[in-house]
Amino acid sequence: MIERGAISGLNHLLRQQPWAAERLRSFAGQGVEFRCPPFPDLRLRITDNGLLDRARVETPSALVVKITPGALPFLLARDETARKQVEIEGSADLASAVDHLFRNLTWDFEEDLSKVFGDIIAHRLASSSNALAAWQREAVLRLAENLAEYWTEEQPLLARPADVESFCCKVDTLRDDVARLEKRIQHLSSSGKDH
Repeated sequence: MIERGAISGLNHLLRQQPWAAERLRSFAGQGVEFRCPPFPDLRLRITDNGLLDRARVETPSALVVKITPGALPFLLARDETARKQVEIEGSADLASAVDHLFRNLTWDFEEDLSKVFGDIIAHRLASSSNALAAWQREAVLRLAENLAEYWTEEQPLLARPADVESFCCKVDTLRDDVARLEKRIQHLSSSGKDH
């Protein structure tokens, strides 16, 4: 069920943006497997026209993408930091193509809305949706900045970056001073034995 919906959705995106299907066409016949426990593995095969189909179980995948479950929502939101939690095995060329598609393939939801509601209403709905999403991103960013300022200035729960840097410099200086003192003590100890 999930596999069928994922394949249908991905193929819809590939049809909306012909350059994407064209990029996959050179990998026709190869398989890509996505693993994200506890979800079932998603095994896909690239077809001759650059779209996706179900891969046979016995067919080895040219590329295996392992995703930690906690990273999945962040990846779908295109958060670049979550990409560090993705493990890739297999064909470097296919991995590069899949990565390029992940970064650049977008859903043209306005086009889909226009088929249902017409161009004018679809444009207004898409504009309103984009404005709402931008407002939400800005509100979350402002909230995060305010919380960080509160926790560093008002209710010190977090250390300011300048304070952390100063502390690290002082620790480095202390470590160097201790090392010099140890050498001086060793030198004095060894020169005392010589007399």
